Amino acid sequence: MFIKRRRFIAQSSLAAAGTLFVPKFLQAAAGPLYKGTAEPERILIVIQLSGGNDGLNTVIPISNDIYYQSRPGIGIAASKAAVIHTDAALHPALTAFQKMYDQGELAILNNVGYPNPDRSHFRSMDIWHSASNSQDYWNTGWLGRYLDHACHGCDKPTQVLEINDVLSLALKGEQHKGIATQDPAQLFATSSAPYFKQLAKHDHPHEPLADYLYKTLADTINSAESIFTAAKAGRTNSAYPNTALAKHLKTVASLIAGGMNTSVYYLSLGSFDTHVNQPAQQQRLLAELNGAVEAFVADMKKQNRFKDVLLMTFSEFGRRVAQNASAGTDHGAANNMFFVSGSLQEKGLLNSMPKLQQLVNGDIPFDIDFRQVLATVLQQWLKTDPTPILKQSFQPLSFV
Repeated sequence: MFIKRRRFIAQSSLAAAGTLFVPKFLQAAAGPLYKGTAEPERILIVIQLSGGNDGLNTVIPISNDIYYQSRPGIGIAASKAAVIHTDAALHPALTAFQKMYDQGELAILNNVGYPNPDRSHFRSMDIWHSASNSQDYWNTGWLGRYLDHACHGCDKPTQVLEINDVLSLALKGEQHKGIATQDPAQLFATSSAPYFKQLAKHDHPHEPLADYLYKTLADTINSAESIFTAAKAGRTNSAYPNTALAKHLKTVASLIAGGMNTSVYYLSLGSFDTHVNQPAQQQRLLAELNGAVEAFVADMKKQNRFKDVLLMTFSEFGRRVAQNASAGTDHGAANNMFFVSGSLQEKGLLNSMPKLQQLVNGDIPFDIDFRQVLATVLQQWLKTDPTPILKQSFQPLSFV
């Protein structure tokens, strides 16, 4: 039976407004992920704080008068914050992060960014995802190129998995792509429908795009079963908060327990675009981050895997130092990053707090290029050469 591409799209239950519902069927890499009880040596968890989280109200410079002068309405007093250092405190919602800091399980890197920063959400996120220079436009991501590099010539490539409906640019390579799904059971149930299995059997050598769609469908069916098998085998009974991020981290914990051969899990939380009424919105989101990460860390310790896991957070940019007229902050530049692990080589505050007396156009200037951080994670944690992946050389740091 010959089914043309247009009919395939029209008849598919994954079609929406004339286009394929990409998350469920067109995000799979070729080949199954599950390898029985095999466990990856190291696992990276990336949590993207979408929208530009306000780093100054996340890691608060409590000894800096400029901070309080610039934020008379939204500045957070040391007496209300989670103090970790003479000069620094965490947002009051980050109580679990304070405990991890005290236990040597948290590292904080300040003033992370890149030259010639872009204040557009979309452009700055593309720069972070692709690891390009700010003037360059790349259509592959740093984790996608990691797959291409690490899996060159192998029959079963190392995998990355995004707990989301849409695959981010960060996970797209030239030869390999990650797979995006929020619910392994739902993905497996949908992909197991006889209709899609029948469609997957057809080849269309004279219609390259249709042939690609059908091949990807077949690959996705195989991957869906592998993911579901691992999630079911490792279903965790640990308690997690009733939030979206916690649910997603619980899925990750189940996949880890089930022996999924995945090196990188990618998640998102947001939106942190707090132009108006920042205190309430940031409080809610950071509380969600705090509860979800606290439960996940406890689960990893219960599984005896915390030493094998590195969790890191990033946001596409920070916020302006001065608050605006709407009890919020506008798009800025450099920001901070969190690193959580049982195997940190350096802990606590890894560098100095932002120098608020040396702003550039009202923004915190960067001291650490974010690609130096990515080079560190690739070389020191994922044990791969970062230079061909980042397309230039960066000196790794030493926190892992």
